Amino acid sequence: MDRSRFTNPSGRLVSIGQRDEVAFIPDPLPGAYAVPPSLVGFWVEAREIIGELRGIGKTLPDHTLLTRPLRQREALRSSSLEGTYATPAELLAFEQNPRDPASSRDPLNSSLEVFNYQKSLDTGQRLVSEGYPFSEWLIRQLHSILLSGVRGNDKSPGRVRTAQVHIGAGNRFTPPPPEHLSALLGQLERDIQLDTDIDPLIRAFMVHYQFETIHPFRDGNGRVGRLLLALMIFKCCGFDMPWLYLSEYFERHKDDYIDTLFKVSAESAWDEWIRLCLLATIEVGRSTIGRITRLLALRASFEDRIRRIDGHDRLAHVIPRLFSSPILTYNDLMSVLGVSYPTARSDMSVLVDAGILTETKARNPKVYMAREIFAIAYED
Repeated sequence: MDRSRFTNPSGRLVSIGQRDEVAFIPDPLPGAYAVPPSLVGFWVEAREIIGELRGIGKTLPDHTLLTRPLRQREALRSSSLEGTYATPAELLAFEQNPRDPASSRDPLNSSLEVFNYQKSLDTGQRLVSEGYPFSEWLIRQLHSILLSGVRGNDKSPGRVRTAQVHIGAGNRFTPPPPEHLSALLGQLERDIQLDTDIDPLIRAFMVHYQFETIHPFRDGNGRVGRLLLALMIFKCCGFDMPWLYLSEYFERHKDDYIDTLFKVSAESAWDEWIRLCLLATIEVGRSTIGRITRLLALRASFEDRIRRIDGHDRLAHVIPRLFSSPILTYNDLMSVLGVSYPTARSDMSVLVDAGILTETKARNPKVYMAREIFAIAYED
């Protein structure tokens, strides 16, 4: 790591190894932060979007139907930031039939990793909602689920690393040595739970930086850090459900994301980091509001289409299932409606004729997709 880059560090450098190498140890998080005039406009706009998302969550008749596609999207985007690529269709197919990869080269590994991200997010939301504080224990739980059974499983899921690691080509950044991690995680836990006057949204951005800089695990730090960010925004900004996920912005601006994190360490560039996160909140927040609005309109359209089909009112029960997962087989339809196979085949044809479902190329079993839901939830 190039120590000359650290002109005004937000921590200290310590020597490691035998070749005058250094690692960075961050200071505790600031106890106060005044939003500078250059960021006030962004901050106000971000807070307005947070308020609008909070309001949407409180007025939806069944918000769980819409949070699932949003969190699936987050799982895909956060994983792709770490080089794990799965398509939405692959993730949905895996959820229909989850199974262990046959080898480390099996393409199912990517789907399983993304699936685990979603499971970790679900577990984190449940624990936070039940009153568990943001703590080292919670972070370990998220990490353990994330790496369960996947490539990287040999990298101690849920356990703090005991070896030095380096980040980026040419050891661009070297996080703290392992002997400092216990104290740093303890300090992070105290910082998170400290009562300050810092805006909760900005505090969540700061905690994300601090976690990524501590880098406590051998693998999965980026994904756990973004899980923690999403959960903190959910809890600290008063959401009924997690509505805001910033990974898709960080993915599109990956170089800026990495560089700005580094600048906080090397130059104490908190304003630059918070600006990036506020811009992410504004852009993703607007996009999320648009997606929710379109999904609600589509749900109403589906209900209207079914009402116009004489003698098929029961098909309205399929709509919640489609918004949970926009793919359907005959067995799924039999389970949802409690009907026989011949009736399910007939009902599937009705849904296709109504333009709600489209037959895919998949065979054995046949798979049908609600392409309008898929497009709104997963496509840019």
